[in-house]
Amino acid sequence: MSPHAWLTLATVLAIFAGMAFTRVGTDLLMLAGLALLLATGVLTPGEALAGFSNEGMLTVGVLFVVAAGLRETGGMGWAAQRLLGRPKSVAGAQLRLMLPVTLMSAFMNNTPLVAMMMPVVDEWAKKHRLSVSKLMIPLSYAAILGGCCTLIGTSTNLVVHGLLKAQGLGGELSLFSIAWVGLPCALAGLAYILVASRWLLPDRKPPISDRDDPREYTVEMLVEAESPLIGKTIEAAGLRHLPNMYLMEIDRDGEILAAVSGRERLRAGDRLVFVGVVESVVDLQKIRGLAPATEQVFKLDGNRAQRRLVEAVVSNTCPLVGQTIREGRFRSAYQAAVIAVGRNGERLRQKIGDIRLRPGDTLLLETQPSFVEHHRNSRDFYLVGALEGSAAPRHDRAWVAVVLLAALVLAAALGWLSMLAAGLLAALAMVASGCLNASVARRSLDLEVLIVIAAAFGLGAALQKTGVAQAAAESLLGLAGSHPYAALVAIYFVTVVFTAFMSNNAAAVLLFPIAQATALNLGVSVLPFAIAVMLAASNEFATPIGYQTNLMVCGPGGYRFSDYLRFGAPLDILVGLVAVLLIPLVWPL
Repeated sequence: MSPHAWLTLATVLAIFAGMAFTRVGTDLLMLAGLALLLATGVLTPGEALAGFSNEGMLTVGVLFVVAAGLRETGGMGWAAQRLLGRPKSVAGAQLRLMLPVTLMSAFMNNTPLVAMMMPVVDEWAKKHRLSVSKLMIPLSYAAILGGCCTLIGTSTNLVVHGLLKAQGLGGELSLFSIAWVGLPCALAGLAYILVASRWLLPDRKPPISDRDDPREYTVEMLVEAESPLIGKTIEAAGLRHLPNMYLMEIDRDGEILAAVSGRERLRAGDRLVFVGVVESVVDLQKIRGLAPATEQVFKLDGNRAQRRLVEAVVSNTCPLVGQTIREGRFRSAYQAAVIAVGRNGERLRQKIGDIRLRPGDTLLLETQPSFVEHHRNSRDFYLVGALEGSAAPRHDRAWVAVVLLAALVLAAALGWLSMLAAGLLAALAMVASGCLNASVARRSLDLEVLIVIAAAFGLGAALQKTGVAQAAAESLLGLAGSHPYAALVAIYFVTVVFTAFMSNNAAAVLLFPIAQATALNLGVSVLPFAIAVMLAASNEFATPIGYQTNLMVCGPGGYRFSDYLRFGAPLDILVGLVAVLLIPLVWPL
């Protein structure tokens, strides 16, 4: 091999080692490798940066904005509740998640599907106290497995089908032809995930639990007159098992209902008293049909969707110390409404307006974002800080967001528009219709995920350009000898190996001519070898860079390189064995 080939191989191996043995961000490792190959002349600027204009990467980016629109309107919570329900165990949650994702990914590109589902799964896991690391890899793997059940399930299937048609060989493949092999592979894969994830998937939690958070608040919420929660039990309304928060009592027309039963039905005007940590108070504010019980919220200027929650610690020089919140006219003085008060873990049973302020009290305020700038250096407060993601959802726009998502999926599934065009139009419509504003749309772009995907294309191009991939593939296939079935097995697993180092489409394009030449030399049909390449290039689970969706869930799931290797390598082997056993039965050699 040439010096450039050896340099490329060493760079890729160094990136893998960095991902496996260090905590350096995957995006930084990938960019460093790409920069080295660019600086040494292995790649031209156009080749190195081609991934940053790749349609798949851009599609993921615009779908982050679509998902943000769903989140900001509360449509995401509605979708999660309808689609995913209330699981009773981790295995139950995985099954509820994987079945619809597998089905949907058979008919739409799995990369944007995972991009849309990631924030839904994150919110769903938080609500039901599930470890997100138990769900993100199953989300990615289910999308990969579902994509292998139809000819349009992944772009790789279409690429290989196009190569077959160019050779005059693909005419006999219909939409569901590969389902004869893809569906058993998917079922075997889902069964493995359900069984093995208990032992092989990490259960990662933050080093400091939410339960250790000293900022515990007592907060009152009012059941609004037209709330969809009216008539529902506490359990059915989802208020029974909120993470790190519990319903202490209900004030119903002056009657206090303590030790509230999950079967108690909600009525309009009920004042619900919750006790919990600040993150859970933020989640509580987003439940449709509940509003802060303090009337001061409704006297603030501006649309409630434009406000944010802010924490402020009262100083000993605050002029309101010693007065109740009502007596001090807090809203008029600071243009902010007090939602809750925290006092060193003490449970405050008075109504918000009757609480007498003391130095050190932590106030949870609903106010304009400018409050932080105005009072950051004020002597009235020791500390002032805004809470991220605390804007009240625009529930009146939720139906708009859901309709836009449905239109996106329909337009892409029926082939009216490309996924990029449909996603871009939906993202722009989200902003134009007021589902989210432009600043939130910009912040919703996950640059780490997008950089990693874009850089992976450049590294794959380097492996292909320098001949590393070709040389390694031919060497590995030479070990298979002259037996057709052994050659088929070799083609499948060599494709899997190369998909771990480059994009699945690049691996398929590289291995297809080798598979075709192998079949012709052995005097057997090319079709089963092409199907092996098609399925193998789309079924790589053992590395994070082996498939775009694996990369996307790596950060949100808190995974390490070893997690994919430990959990995904056996799945690679299992799916591969099912595939190579069934392919010759459906398409004889």
